[in-house]
Amino acid sequence: MIRKEIVLKGLNCANCAVKIETEVNKLEGVRFASVDFVSGKLAVETHTDVNFSSLNRSIEGVVKKIEPDIRVVAAEHLSNRSTEKKGAGDEGSNKKHIARLVIGGVIFAAGLIFDLQNRLELALFLTSYAIAGGPVLLKAIKGIGKGQIFSEHFLMSIATIGAFTIGEYPEGAAVMLFYLVGELFQNMAVDHSRKSIAALMNIRPDYANRKIGSEIKVVSPEEVNIGDIIVIKPGEKVPLDGIVIEGTSMVDTAALTGESAPRELIPGSDALSGFINKNSILTVEVTKNFGESTVSKILDLVQNASSKKAPTEQFMTKFARYYTPIVVFSALALATIPPLVVPGAVFSDWIYKALIFLVISCPCALVISIPLGFFGGIGGASKRGILVKGSNYLEALHKVEVVVFDKTGTLTKGVFKVVEVNANADYTDKELIEFAAYAESHSSHPIAVSIRDAYKKDIDFSKIEDYEEISGRGLRVTFTGKEILVGNSNFMVEENVKFQDIETFGTVLHIAIDNTYAGNIVISDEIKDDSLDAIEGLKALGIRKVVMLTGDRKAVSEKIGTRLGLDEVYSELLPADKVEMIEMLDAKKSRNGKILFVGDGINDAPVLARADIGVAMGGLGSDAAIEAADIVIMTDEPSKIVTAIKVARKTRSIVMQNIVFSLFVKIVFLALGAFGMASMWEAVFGDVGVAIVAILNAMRVMNTKKI
Repeated sequence: MIRKEIVLKGLNCANCAVKIETEVNKLEGVRFASVDFVSGKLAVETHTDVNFSSLNRSIEGVVKKIEPDIRVVAAEHLSNRSTEKKGAGDEGSNKKHIARLVIGGVIFAAGLIFDLQNRLELALFLTSYAIAGGPVLLKAIKGIGKGQIFSEHFLMSIATIGAFTIGEYPEGAAVMLFYLVGELFQNMAVDHSRKSIAALMNIRPDYANRKIGSEIKVVSPEEVNIGDIIVIKPGEKVPLDGIVIEGTSMVDTAALTGESAPRELIPGSDALSGFINKNSILTVEVTKNFGESTVSKILDLVQNASSKKAPTEQFMTKFARYYTPIVVFSALALATIPPLVVPGAVFSDWIYKALIFLVISCPCALVISIPLGFFGGIGGASKRGILVKGSNYLEALHKVEVVVFDKTGTLTKGVFKVVEVNANADYTDKELIEFAAYAESHSSHPIAVSIRDAYKKDIDFSKIEDYEEISGRGLRVTFTGKEILVGNSNFMVEENVKFQDIETFGTVLHIAIDNTYAGNIVISDEIKDDSLDAIEGLKALGIRKVVMLTGDRKAVSEKIGTRLGLDEVYSELLPADKVEMIEMLDAKKSRNGKILFVGDGINDAPVLARADIGVAMGGLGSDAAIEAADIVIMTDEPSKIVTAIKVARKTRSIVMQNIVFSLFVKIVFLALGAFGMASMWEAVFGDVGVAIVAILNAMRVMNTKKI
């Protein structure tokens, strides 16, 4: 599959966005298409054998048919900056809206205030109508010419022309003026959301100071290669991932982690793109190209998150598709049937009622506010250092019943230290550490790192002849002619080694030389400072069960479980066993409940994939974690899971408020209009007023400070 991104410049109609998405999905070769109205982007997934030139022409044809004023631009033809800020085009559009509103409003007011002859009054209201509603009429006519009949422009045009036809001049002009007010508020709300996301995306660096010899040259981050040396001055953003080779400074990590506390970087520290240098010059050796750097991955995640739509969004998209035609035919029936079957009924009265019905029925409030709500939720979570890869995962979070944690690196720090060495009489403690260090020489696991740190010498790989890793058990290595076995007690049993087990809080590694037990090494890990807060917070939210899965020994695992107040602990598990445990827990949850698994990256990839929602902890700088999970916590804090669920619940609550409020008001006003108890003025509030209230309510999601 190939994914392409297209920018729809000038996309200001939410209903049009739904139609474009529907039509592009019908094109040959398109596997999936999604329009993100808030960011103005169309994401398309196609098969590799698709003719892209032909497909691009087809997409442009669809867009121009639905909304001729939109400019279709491939994302790769735009600079990152131009996609992040919308600039003068949108501001100019709003100024035109305001100018039309003011001029049309003044003429409309003159028609109301002065007692004029019928023809002059009609001329004033028609002029006001033409200024305010001219573009709407033009779009309706163009839409009809291209087969796009059932649009909001069509609804407004029919309703207002009908009002003029039956002599309701002020109401016909007023509908267009208020519709213009609604469009203006809609554009301003969407612009505000776009600017909020653009501010969030402001972590992208503009330049890098590349050092060549004694000379420093300012270049684009894309021009810097792995191994190049860059200099970051106080106040500048770190442009690419690298390792500090010179200098000590405090850095602001808030853009990546959501945390305000600064972090100190010293020689040897990882400097991640997106950090802001605070007080001293840092010299950094680049370890990743810009496209692979942390900041690029975060930008990509946040910008593409809304292409994975929540079930509520998908439902509303389908709802809007069938809703407008049903309303139009219902209005037609309301205008024609009663005068034919009800004695004394007059066509002009029922036509007026039908026109009110049309004005009220426009689905703008729902079509705009729901994606705006989910987009705001994703943006708000990002501000707190929580990256959600799609609004479908954000919506699923509010249904979580069971939270399952991995232990090492998730609930514990994953920073192991050798705390005890117990060698048999035939060996010294130093020899035992040496054997273990050589056995673990190829492993990147924290336990292996702690053993090599305890050895404090370089590994001579020429002394290692054979190396075999037995998943979930241990390692078999031939070192200087001796076969070394290093692993857990199950490994010793399988290899028929008589060993001495011990009870301790730490992890015990048993070592055998030539199938004879040589002793054990005890390695200890620490529980994270906020793990207890995370468990208590989850239970306070009503999470039914909090579970820990680990490959560690039963004694160690149960002690941690008791200390943290976990409901269930399953220990000594292989990766495949963890998947089985997730399936067992899945079978016990309710039909709509979700299981959330929290792990520390690629080591837990099978379980992250199997769970309903996979969350990667310690994602800061970890490519594996960012790729594997549905949600990435950019710090090592388990308590951020509580924050993520709170954001999801707030988002869901606001989205449901908008759905219930919009439908309730529309149903009430539709009923009032049908029975002649509402005029055009109430109809305008039922449409424009509801849309404005729903949009403003949706924008509250961005504020996550009090969560």
